[in-house]
Amino acid sequence: MKSLKTVLCFVALLGAFFLVSACSPEVGSEDWCQMMRDKAKGDWTANEAADFTQYCIFPSNDK
Repeated sequence: MKSLKTVLCFVALLGAFFLVSACSPEVGSEDWCQMMRDKAKGDWTANEAADFTQYCIFPSNDK
């Protein structure tokens, strides 16, 4: 019974993780650019800064 409870708890946590991770906007979208503008610059990763520059400051007209 304890094993079943552990498995169900794990499945619930895994499901919650996927629900939360699906809520972040796609990199390069207008929502993502706005989210990054609102985020403290000191909290940005190097990849986020590069993506922000590529998609929000110098966007490509290929869309």
